[in-house]
Amino acid sequence: MEHGHDPALFVEIGSLTKVLTGTALVRAAAAGLLDPDDPVERWLPAPPGSGITLRHLMEHTSGLPRLPPGLRGPGRDPYAPFTAEALGGMLTRLDRLAEHPPGRHTEYSNFGYAVLGAALAAATRQPYEELLRAHVLEPLGVADEVTASPPADRALRARGRFGGVRAGWTMDGAILPAGGMWATPRAMAAVVSGLLVERRLGDPASAWQTADRLRWHNGATRDASAFAGAFTDGGEWVLVHRLGGRPQDTDRIGVDLLAGTRPGWPPGR
Repeated sequence: MEHGHDPALFVEIGSLTKVLTGTALVRAAAAGLLDPDDPVERWLPAPPGSGITLRHLMEHTSGLPRLPPGLRGPGRDPYAPFTAEALGGMLTRLDRLAEHPPGRHTEYSNFGYAVLGAALAAATRQPYEELLRAHVLEPLGVADEVTASPPADRALRARGRFGGVRAGWTMDGAILPAGGMWATPRAMAAVVSGLLVERRLGDPASAWQTADRLRWHNGATRDASAFAGAFTDGGEWVLVHRLGGRPQDTDRIGVDLLAGTRPGWPPGR
């Protein structure tokens, strides 16, 4: 652990939440609770015949837009209006909200993961945090160090120019399965090594991104950014978390650290 993050404090992990959600889908399927190729309408009040499956949502091939309709991207608190009630209203017109037919294009979608999280909750009959705990966190031994609501005295938050704590985005509503979880660095290290290197829960879910021999994912909120990745053929892995600065720089730090373990990687460097 380097450069000051206390491994016992909770930090925002942003879209690294998605690898937890995708792993929960795979684990729930292994338990016989659902099929990854179930249509969304099997579990949610969505119109029949859209062709969108749970797998499409996990792999960003659903055709749904990046953000829920009506959200305009980063701002003061962009996800605050995206409540469970708001998501419910969108589900009834999911077929009309899709921008492409499912399965044809890959388009990263926070909205899609919000729908996936709701479907998992319906299929397992558990709230999102409970199903994540049962199917992913407890098997990895980190159930007490990953949460949507960290204790105030253990939450590491960014500070403003004059030292005050900056208000973060509201991420505990419908957007939670896409990017709202907090974790200790110690817990996320166990998640990355457990899922990608030790493969304690089986083959990694396709929620992870792939590039050459690297499985990776990143995440960013208003003031925090993270990058995690591991080589599939050797086991070298990295986890980087930062408060402040550009998310692109966090990604670069992670890639540079991995490149330092392998001369000549990435190709063309």
